[in-house]
Amino acid sequence: MATSTSSASSASSKISPMNSPSLRLPRLLATALIVGILAACSTRPPAPAPAPAAPPTPVAQPPLAGPTAVPGTLAQSKSRWVPVAWSELPGVEEDALHEAWNAWLRNCERPAPAFAPLCGEVRQLSIATPEEQRGWMERRLQPYRIETPEGSAEGLLTGYFEPYLEAARQPGNGFDVPLYRPPADLGTRKPWYTRQQIETSREVQAALAGRAIAWVRDPVEAMVLHIQGSGRLRVQEADGSVRLVRVAFAGTNDQPYKSVGRWLLDQGLVRDATWPGINAWARANPQRVNEMLWSNPRYVFFREEPLDALDAAFGPRGAQGVPLTPGRSIAVDRQSIPYGTPVWLASSGPTAQLARLVMAQDTGSAIVGAVRADYFAGWGAEAGELAGRLKQNLRLWALWPKQ
Repeated sequence: MATSTSSASSASSKISPMNSPSLRLPRLLATALIVGILAACSTRPPAPAPAPAAPPTPVAQPPLAGPTAVPGTLAQSKSRWVPVAWSELPGVEEDALHEAWNAWLRNCERPAPAFAPLCGEVRQLSIATPEEQRGWMERRLQPYRIETPEGSAEGLLTGYFEPYLEAARQPGNGFDVPLYRPPADLGTRKPWYTRQQIETSREVQAALAGRAIAWVRDPVEAMVLHIQGSGRLRVQEADGSVRLVRVAFAGTNDQPYKSVGRWLLDQGLVRDATWPGINAWARANPQRVNEMLWSNPRYVFFREEPLDALDAAFGPRGAQGVPLTPGRSIAVDRQSIPYGTPVWLASSGPTAQLARLVMAQDTGSAIVGAVRADYFAGWGAEAGELAGRLKQNLRLWALWPKQ
């Protein structure tokens, strides 16, 4: 097999867990932890060809709202960037920059205009020492603390990942939950049918006949895959062979997203929507699991992509159009941070301590605001557990080319 859950854990090798259980829990527990924080995740769109990212506009007119603008401050639609010294960045001397360089090389496949002139040097530095890489960054890039227009530098960090599921090409033997390609008439009817209609209506199922990519065992795991927007399948082929493939986001039914955790809370069925509460409720109420799942009418359709050895070392393509690097790619609000921007990230909390170079390469419908990021943890059980628990404070610094 080209990869395993352990391959994703190496991408987070420099994360320091705090007061957390072992990261080697069973796959179902790790996946289901995501369900407990559904509001922190969102289905990701496909990777369209992004429009070139314009550099931040110098604030000369009109003056910034809030505190007095620092000379040299830059502005985006939802954020302001305040120039700072490199010494302000926590842990800047300790980061294993060679890990981030893989993500930077991916950036250079579709660079933002401001960074395209640097890509030749970035490629040359891919085999440099961390000290050489750090020295180059300090010479060529200016750090800017990212703040809200009102001057707050504090925000929220969450996580996302690629679920890793067992699957089969044909239903049966416990594999009875389909993952569908988009139906032929998806664009002619908006919104398309709800999750409940898709799973119960003969008319709708007829429209999806022959559209199943594969079948998985657990409807809750399938819903997590829908929420994350992509995943990896270890597929049993009809001839008995096994193949690793990726299923990537290909569209939705255009129905609103609703959190099943919120539904359980609103119904008074659990006191908190973390995994222990949801899992205990599902075990005690198997006859109501579909009712819980159907409370979220949003349904995601996928496309199948091959996974060769190189592809398997990276995640799916993000909104920038480049493959995501575990532990080094983040999803951001593009109105705060342009795609392709190197970002220094600092976060501490009950789940992890992070101080590292990452790349803004993706987005998500729930990732909104100036100081807001979703951390791509990788794939499989360990990444799922980390992503499922990650919800803590955040500070960000954009690294922009010096003029």
